Amino acid sequence: MLINQGIKMLEISAAMMGRIETIHPTLIWDHQNLVLIDTGYPGQFALIQEQLSSCGVSVQDITKIIISHQDLDHIGSLPDVIRNSNRTPEVFASEIEKPYIEGDKRLVKLSPESITQALASLPAAVPPEWKNAFRHTLENPPQAEVNSILHDGEELPLGGGIIVIHTPGHTPGHTSLYHRPSKTLIAADAMNVRDGQLLGPDPAASSDLALAKLSLQKLTHYDIHNVICYHGGLYTDNPNQRIRELSYE
Repeated sequence: MLINQGIKMLEISAAMMGRIETIHPTLIWDHQNLVLIDTGYPGQFALIQEQLSSCGVSVQDITKIIISHQDLDHIGSLPDVIRNSNRTPEVFASEIEKPYIEGDKRLVKLSPESITQALASLPAAVPPEWKNAFRHTLENPPQAEVNSILHDGEELPLGGGIIVIHTPGHTPGHTSLYHRPSKTLIAADAMNVRDGQLLGPDPAASSDLALAKLSLQKLTHYDIHNVICYHGGLYTDNPNQRIRELSYE
C-alpha cells in the first residue's frame, strides 16, 4: 500500500504455525537509495521479491536495510536479501540488537524452554520433517553483519529524512522510525493494530512490558499522520491522540 510519495507498506502473508499471518515491512526510497525496513520470516525471500516487483523495483536494487529488532519475523530473510542484492546493502540496527542479529548472542526470546514450547504448540497434523526444520531454524536463526549503528534521535539522510526512535521493551534494543516527509511512524512492534484499533505493546511478546509502555511516551513528541505496525498494518484515525492515550495507560 502506497502511503505517500516515497514510502510504501508491504504486505506479506503466509501460513505460520497452522494459521495465516500477515506482516508489514516498509519500503522507502529517493533518487539514490531504496531502503527496506525489516525482512520477514526465514523462507519469505520470494514473497518479499514479489512485493518489490509490484512496486517496479527488485531486491537487487536495495541499498539500505534497517532492522528494527532481533525477532525472527524481522531478521528471517535478511541473509537472503543481502545475498541477492547487487549493491551489498548497508545494514542498520541499534547497538543493543547488533550482537543478536550477528549471532554473537542468542535471541532473547529463543531460550531452550521457549523453543520446546513453540514445538509443542504446533498442530498435530504437521509432518515430522517440517517440525525438524522448524526446530533447526529456532536453534540456528539467520544472522548477518550489521554495518551501521542506529543512534536515538539521529536523522538518517534517506527518503527525505528518517528519524531514529529507540523504543525498548518489546526487545532490549527495539527501534521505531519516523519518516519526516510523510509524517509516518514505522512503529515495528512497539504498537499493534487489531480490528482497526491501535493498541500498545503485546504483553505476551514483550521482554519488558513496563519499559515497552514507557517507550510510547517518546512517540508523543512527533506529528504523526500514519502509523505502520508490523502486525496489523496501517492506522490513520487521529494517531497522535491515540498514542497519547496509550502512553498514559
